[in-house]
Amino acid sequence: MTKNSKFWSSRYQEGNTGWDIGYISTPIKEYIDQLENKDLKILIPGAGNSYEAEYLFKKGFKNVWICDITEEPIENFKTRLPGFPESQIILGDFFEVKHHFNLILEQTFFCALPVNRREDYAKKALELLTPEGRICGVLFNFELKADGPPYGGSKEEYLMYFSPYFKIKILETCYNSIKPRKGTELFFNFHKK
Repeated sequence: MTKNSKFWSSRYQEGNTGWDIGYISTPIKEYIDQLENKDLKILIPGAGNSYEAEYLFKKGFKNVWICDITEEPIENFKTRLPGFPESQIILGDFFEVKHHFNLILEQTFFCALPVNRREDYAKKALELLTPEGRICGVLFNFELKADGPPYGGSKEEYLMYFSPYFKIKILETCYNSIKPRKGTELFFNFHKK
């Protein structure tokens, strides 16, 4: 196991998973609810317990892929959703994924990355997306912290990383965050240039 997977495993084993609200977040749910093309190939990086993938799969999206570096949440997910295709579960590093996707759905993974990996994330997302692909989801909007994760970040910082590679369609404060996250989340929708 790598240092990263050991770190995240210990967080799950200790129950130190403050990012995990136990269900799909409202901004992501409402975004999914307006998607019409159930054939989209969707990746959820740093998926954790992946309530998003469960929700998508139960709504008829059968080409959903999850990726996480840690076994515990993957096993939790498999227990909750035993009919999910094993071949669409990647236990490994997001930066080593080789497939192509129409949509990357972001929820808490980016803000768990140290600042020195964030540009790499934007470049990797660009590489993984099909020509008409997009990356959408939620990013935290609070001052960068040295003692993360989550490390936080700002609209200006995100634009710096993503605007060279993506058309910025939406990057706005979430109007539908859950109460504990009110005012600390940005919803975004970026399309590959």
